[in-house]
Amino acid sequence: MSKSRTVSPWLRSVIESYLSFRAPCPVTRAPACWIALLLVLCTSLGACREKPKAPPSPPTVTVAQPVQRSVTDYIELTGNTQAIMTVQLVARVAGYLDKVLFKDGQVVKKDELLFLIQQNTYQDNLRQAEATILLTKAQLEYAETELIRYSNLLNQKAAAQTDVDNWRFQRDSAKANLLAAETKRDLAKLDLIYTEVRAPFDGRVDRRLVDPGNYVGSGQATVLALINRIDPIYVYFTISDLDLARLMKEAEWVPGKAHNKAWPVFIGLPAEQAYPHEGQLDFASISLTPTTGTLLMRGIFSNPDGKILPGLYARVRVPVKEKVALLALQEAIGYDQRGPYLLTVNESNVVERVSVKPGTQTDNLRVIEEGLTGKEWVVINGLQRAIPGRQVTPQRQDLTPKAGPS
Repeated sequence: MSKSRTVSPWLRSVIESYLSFRAPCPVTRAPACWIALLLVLCTSLGACREKPKAPPSPPTVTVAQPVQRSVTDYIELTGNTQAIMTVQLVARVAGYLDKVLFKDGQVVKKDELLFLIQQNTYQDNLRQAEATILLTKAQLEYAETELIRYSNLLNQKAAAQTDVDNWRFQRDSAKANLLAAETKRDLAKLDLIYTEVRAPFDGRVDRRLVDPGNYVGSGQATVLALINRIDPIYVYFTISDLDLARLMKEAEWVPGKAHNKAWPVFIGLPAEQAYPHEGQLDFASISLTPTTGTLLMRGIFSNPDGKILPGLYARVRVPVKEKVALLALQEAIGYDQRGPYLLTVNESNVVERVSVKPGTQTDNLRVIEEGLTGKEWVVINGLQRAIPGRQVTPQRQDLTPKAGPS
C-alpha cells in the first residue's frame, strides 16, 4: 500500500467516486480485485510521471574536410570519330568482273590485290600495240635507208629532187607512227594494270558492292567497294565561342599556330571509363559557324588495333591549365531547386546547407570552384540523416580519393 502515496489527492477522489458509483457500499466493502486493479493503474501512472523518457541522441554522420591539390582544368565536349582516309575502289576499265580476292570487312595491306577484271582482251590489245611498234620501226628503217640512197643519187645527178622529198616524208611519217604506236602500247599497259584493283593503303575494306560475273566500268566508273584507313583516326568536335575564348586566354592557344606545339586532347568512347585515349589537336577551321557560334576542331589518335571505328560517339576533354583547388566527394554533392550544395557540420554540431559551384571531376572527387574555404567539415556519409538546422553526432574521417570514373 506504500505505492499508493504517489497518487494525487485529485486522482484518489476520482477513484473513490468511481467505486461509489459501482457499489453502494463503502470503499472498504468493495471487492478486493477492483481495489487491486485500481492501485496497479495508479501506481503505473505515478511511475510514468516520476520517470519521463530521455530524448533520442542526435544521429551519427561521417564528415571530412575538403582535399586541396593541384588539378588540371578541362573543357569537356562531344564529337565523332572519322577515318583518316576513305577511298572508293572503282573499275577504271570495262569488262566482266572475274574474281573478288578478299573477304568482306577484311584488313588489307597496301597494293594487295582485291578485284580482278577480265584480262584477255587487254592482253591482246597490248600485244597488238607491240606489233604495231615493230611494223612502224621497220617502215622507219626502210624510209631512212631509201632517203640516204636517193640523196646520194641526187648528188650524182641520177635522181630527181621529188624522189628525195618523198622519202624524207616517208621517214618523218614513220617516226610519227612509231611515236603513236608506243603511246598506244603504254595505254594498253595501263588498261591491263587497271584490270587489277589493288588496295591504295593499309586499311579495312568494306563489303563488296559488285559480285563476280557482272559487267563493270561501262559508261561510268563502277564503285566496287570502300576502303578506310583508321590508323591513325580522326575525332571531329565543335567548341563554342566562349570555350574558345577561354582556351585562347587561359591556355594561350592560337588556332593558326596549333601545329607548332603538340596540344594534347583526350577522348572516351561508349562503355569506357574516364578518358583513356590520348591524342593531339591537329586542325581547327578558319572560321566559326555563324548560326551556331561554334568552331570545328579535330584531334588525331593512334589506333593500331583498329578498335576505334569511324562514326563512334566520343567524349572529348581538352586541357586548359593546372591550378590548386578544393575537392569534395562526388557523392556528397546534392542538387535541389536552388542548385548544387553540400551539407556541413559547424562547431555546434548543427547541419548547414552550403551552396557550391562544382567543377572538374577527378577520380571520385569533384572540384569545388566556389562555396568552400577548406576548413568546413562536409558530410560524406549518412546524408539522409543530416537535416539542415538539426544536430548530429559527427565522426571525422580523412578524405582519400579512390580510383573511379572521371
